[in-house]
Amino acid sequence: MTTPLTYSQAYREGVVEEMATNDRIFIMGTDILLRGGHFAQVAGLGERFGAERVRDVPISEAAMLAAGVGSAICGMRPIVDLNFLDFAFGCMDEICNQAVKMSYMFGIAVPMVIRATNGIAYGGAQHNNVIESWFAEMPGINVVVPSNPADTKGLIKTSLRLSEPVLFLMHKALTGARGPVGGPDDLIPLGNARICRRGRDVTVVTYGVNVQKCLDAADKLADDGIDAEVIDLRTLFPLDRETVAESVRRTGLAIVVDESPAYGGVSAEIVASIQEASFDYLDAAIARITAPHAPIPQSPALLSAILPNSATIEAAVRKLVARR
Repeated sequence: MTTPLTYSQAYREGVVEEMATNDRIFIMGTDILLRGGHFAQVAGLGERFGAERVRDVPISEAAMLAAGVGSAICGMRPIVDLNFLDFAFGCMDEICNQAVKMSYMFGIAVPMVIRATNGIAYGGAQHNNVIESWFAEMPGINVVVPSNPADTKGLIKTSLRLSEPVLFLMHKALTGARGPVGGPDDLIPLGNARICRRGRDVTVVTYGVNVQKCLDAADKLADDGIDAEVIDLRTLFPLDRETVAESVRRTGLAIVVDESPAYGGVSAEIVASIQEASFDYLDAAIARITAPHAPIPQSPALLSAILPNSATIEAAVRKLVARR
C-alpha cells in the first residue's frame, strides 16, 4: 500500500495509470478538461493528456453516452463522466437500449465506463436519487460501488480492462475520505465482496458510505460482547452471493443496510438471495435498514433523520440479536 489518498485521488491515480499504458482510453464529460470534474476526480488529467483524451462536451447526457457507445464499438475505451447519477435520466435509452444490448444483439464488445457520483448528501431531491438498483437489474452492465480509496483504485483499473459496460458509482459523501491504495498491479476483481470485520454473532451486509457506519456500530456492539461480521459488497452486479450466504450460515442472523428505499431496492435482492441460499440456518427474520420511500429533503435536520447511521444500525442489530 502507498501513501494515503482521498477517494477522488485514488480514482484519478487508477485512471492515470491505465491511460498511461493504453492510449485507447479517453474521458468525456462536462467541466473536466480545465476544472477536473465537480469532485476533482480527474483534476490535472487535461494538462497531462491533452484535449484529445480529456474532452469537454456539451451538456447533453444523451449525446455523450451515444458518442461513448459509438467509440467503444469502434475499438476505443471511453470513460463517460456523468458527474451525478441523477443525470442518467437524460440518457437511459443510450445506456439501457444501446450500450448494454450491443453484445447480445450483434456480438459487439462495448468496453466503456460510465462514472457518476451517487448516494445521499446535501442537494435536495433532484440530486439524491438512489437508483443503482435500476441498473443492477439491467442485463449487460456491471455496477461498481467502492467504499474506500483502495477499492476505488483497484476497481476502476479492473473496469477499464473489461470488454463490457461498467457503471462506476462514487458516493458523494466519501469524496474526501482518506486511506492507503495499492500499486499499479493491484487490481480487484468484480463480484468479490470484502469481509471488513470478522464476527460470529450476526452478519451485516452493506456497501458504499454505510460500510464505515456499520464498522463503527460493530465496535460499539463488541463492547457488550456482540460480535458482528461486516461485509462490503463492492459490486452490486456481479453480486457475491456466496460470501454473504457463507457468512449467514455461520452467524445465523443477517441485517442489510442500504440508502435506497426498501421497496424494490438493493436490500430486497440481498434479502432474497440470503433466503434462497441460507434459509435453514437463520435464527430470525432478516432485518433491513433503508431510507424511506420518499424524495430526499433539502433540510439538513430531515436528511439526518432519514439516513442510516451508526446508532440506528447498532440499535437494529441489538434488537435482531435479542430475537435469537
